[in-house]
Amino acid sequence: MKKSYYLFNPGRLSRKDNTLKFVPEDEEGNQGQPRYLPVEQITNLYVFGSLDANSALYNFLGKNGIGVHFFDFYEHYTGSFYPKEYLQAGQLHVQQSLHYADPQKRMALAQPLIDAASFNMLKTLKYYYNRGREIQDAVEAIEEYRQGIFVTTNVEELMGLEGNIRQAYYAAFTDICATFPLEKRIKRPPTDPMNTLISFCNMLCYTACLDMIYHTQLDPTISFLHEPGVRRFSLALDLAEIFKPLLVDRMIFSLVNKKIIQPKDFKTEVNACILKESGRKNILKAWDTKLSDTIKHRKLGRNVSYKHLIKLECYKLTKQLMDIEPYQGFKAWW
Repeated sequence: MKKSYYLFNPGRLSRKDNTLKFVPEDEEGNQGQPRYLPVEQITNLYVFGSLDANSALYNFLGKNGIGVHFFDFYEHYTGSFYPKEYLQAGQLHVQQSLHYADPQKRMALAQPLIDAASFNMLKTLKYYYNRGREIQDAVEAIEEYRQGIFVTTNVEELMGLEGNIRQAYYAAFTDICATFPLEKRIKRPPTDPMNTLISFCNMLCYTACLDMIYHTQLDPTISFLHEPGVRRFSLALDLAEIFKPLLVDRMIFSLVNKKIIQPKDFKTEVNACILKESGRKNILKAWDTKLSDTIKHRKLGRNVSYKHLIKLECYKLTKQLMDIEPYQGFKAWW
């Protein structure tokens, strides 16, 4: 079974016959024991340290369909290497562009995205509200904001409403997760443990969505909620909105409340809080487990993994774009 591999240490990655060879280096530049990674078992590489590689390696990775995601010192996602697209459909690409360019068609996709995302936020909060957390104000605020989603007339107005929903949502985090209070969402760089956890795990969700888009015929640069921009895969941002409350936030609450992630897993730099390697490893272990966990899909009548749920969402978008079936964002029922 293929899986993701995470490279925390700086080092050199090269091709060795038909596999990958990674030689780590310490701070003094001394080389450690080589590790051999079986290429047929790899879906993606996540690089958190300085990586020395050449074009021959990337040619090898491209031929084997392996993507590489890069993160900087503060765990911010900085970019990806992707193999040449192997699933291309000109008609779908045209329709995706036309749906973005037509305000009415764009809103027909953007509104269900926010509707599903806010529903999943509410579902997460209600789980803790029913267990005695004092978050009634946040729940009521989101319920009220949700009533305005399909009344909005343009994407800018919809994004403003989404901002209000998310502000109310984050206001409940401290009551759910008192160990790491969240006074304000700060991104670049995060200055406290909870902001660090949110930023790091959001990037994992973003790259998971990007991976699934790559395995469909959708263009990751053409989005409907977020504005397409230079050098970013904005459709992955759209899809991540739906799955962050289910995959990211629930995982964060569980890791912290079960004391799997503790204050000792963070260190403070100048105006920034970053995860130590121990914290990153615990999160990535939980993340891989989460993506492979399965649920009984109501419509399909069989168990599907959370990772496959993201791919199914891509197919649903495709059906709307090709005028097969109206799009409805995924809403959790548990």
